[in-house]
Amino acid sequence: MNSGVTVSARLAMAIATLTPALLMSGCMTAKIEEMREAPTQISSHEAIVLLAKPHLEGTGTEDKFLDCLERELVGETVSASVAERQRAGKAFEPRSNLAKGPFQIYADHYFVDALYPWLEPSTAPANAQGFTTFLARPGVSERVAEMGVRYIVWVDGVTQKTDGGGSIACAAGPGGAGCLGLGWWEKSSDYEATVWDLRQGISAGSLTTDVKGTSVMIGAIAPIPLIAPVQSTACDRLAGQLKQFLLGSGDEETAAVSHPQ
Repeated sequence: MNSGVTVSARLAMAIATLTPALLMSGCMTAKIEEMREAPTQISSHEAIVLLAKPHLEGTGTEDKFLDCLERELVGETVSASVAERQRAGKAFEPRSNLAKGPFQIYADHYFVDALYPWLEPSTAPANAQGFTTFLARPGVSERVAEMGVRYIVWVDGVTQKTDGGGSIACAAGPGGAGCLGLGWWEKSSDYEATVWDLRQGISAGSLTTDVKGTSVMIGAIAPIPLIAPVQSTACDRLAGQLKQFLLGSGDEETAAVSHPQ
């Protein structure tokens, strides 16, 4: 009898906290901004390479975010697959080869290695002047043309926790085991993609995405997670806008919306 009362009391407490938790975790905001400096119109046989912007210090863009962008853009994680085949000593093609793809993607590390040392953190171009100097180095333009890479897309930014609170306690006893309480955390995904035109030797523009969301863990006998997919949403939005930008169908745009989860 006592164990039934204990379970009922726990369920009552869980229900009492469920509604505000859902409200708190149910809002995720996403904003995309685009700034175009030059026209772009990539063709299906040309390739882009997605590179994490080099940092001498601090944390760079996560590999899994770049993998996500590749998958959203052409349907496969080209760089990760090439790296895996290299490690296994298997034959590989350093670029995607999708007949119906809007364009191709070149494996990031293979591109950087082919142009060593000019894309290392200490020597990589940081602005328009540095980019012009990079292309003027002996053999660089020829090597890029040989690889069929039309655009470099520098990706900068990270997903990080910005706030959080609450607590959950779990215990086992004669009345059964379970968890009580509520924990929450906020995350922000801020990324910028700068597009460099290797044929023209100029910056074609940049795109930024800013996604914020709150996740909640509810202790209701068993922990109940309500996760806001902040990073995957940022990836989806940035990839969609980048594809339009490269195909020449993206105009300057700013959008901010809330998405119930």
